[in-house]
Amino acid sequence: MTLVLGIESSCDETGAAVVAGDGRVLSDVVRSQVELHAPFGGVVPEIAARDHLRAIVPVVDQALRDAQLSLADVDAIAVTQRPGLVGALLVGVQAGKGLAWALDKPLVAVDHLIGHLLSVFLMRPTAAAPAPLSDRRGPDCAARPAFPFIGLLVSGGHSALYRCDGPLASHIRELGATRDDAVGEAFDKIAKLLGLGYPGGPVIDRLAALGNPDDAPLALPMPMARKGSLELSFSGLKSAIARHVLAEGPPQSDADLANLCAAFQRSATTTLVKKAMAAAKAEGVGRVVVAGGVAANRELRARMAEACTARGYELFVPPFASCTDNAAMIAYAGAVKLQHGSLASLDIGPLTRTELPRVTRKGRGMR
Repeated sequence: MTLVLGIESSCDETGAAVVAGDGRVLSDVVRSQVELHAPFGGVVPEIAARDHLRAIVPVVDQALRDAQLSLADVDAIAVTQRPGLVGALLVGVQAGKGLAWALDKPLVAVDHLIGHLLSVFLMRPTAAAPAPLSDRRGPDCAARPAFPFIGLLVSGGHSALYRCDGPLASHIRELGATRDDAVGEAFDKIAKLLGLGYPGGPVIDRLAALGNPDDAPLALPMPMARKGSLELSFSGLKSAIARHVLAEGPPQSDADLANLCAAFQRSATTTLVKKAMAAAKAEGVGRVVVAGGVAANRELRARMAEACTARGYELFVPPFASCTDNAAMIAYAGAVKLQHGSLASLDIGPLTRTELPRVTRKGRGMR
């Protein structure tokens, strides 16, 4: 069985993992930088890069210890090459290149977005299984989707819909993406406006469960509601709340705060669910995968499940550990590329843009 050591450093988590070629996760170590960036309300690229430098060797060592393996036991090195913060990516890419050269092992360059889209194929022995639960592979490993499927990728830096006919970049086609903010970015910016700290997604999710969106102190727009478009936009939600806070100040009661969070989350999740269902219908594909950090949002998971059940679609959502940035998804995506003979040379460098062709143009206006 092929064993791949994966390295992830695209943003503010330093990750290393060992994954078997069939998707079994043998170890997955993530060092978060949340405490470093929280005082600034968002990720500071220079701070992120410097912390990756400090963490990369200990994290790789820990991943190998957890897997009870040595560097000699792994068959290849997979590293996130793109997209992400260039300084952060550089640390992981150089570490991966150094290991591949020193060990004389194959090097595989992975696109972070493809890693997220394939994260649903990871088999974590202690994780809750993603839906549906038919055709279980073991006591803790769920069935995985067949191709093709519609992939909704939602995170702090990316929000897009893809048709996935296979696991490689050449098999994946963008159907629509955000014109401006990613949905996770909107969560964080709105949390900052409301004084909720960073990261904002988990806090808003928790408060939204306590609120009533119909009792919010302002009515929020439904972004990109135009029929026939699979494009997304979340800057309008942020701007509406920013204007309200500027004029009225932040919510003065816990109830108003919870209601406002509930209204924002309802608007965001409603848009994502509608667009995903429209994409599945338009493409004639009855399988939907939700991936990325925002896939951990409880309301999104629940509403997507309801919508798919109503239409007879299969929904696949990774366990929480596979939603946020992690090296296990990079190792698995690397194993897939390795099987297809797609190797990287030792002269690769970090790239800030995805290799997936974009069809959505940034900015406002009719298309």
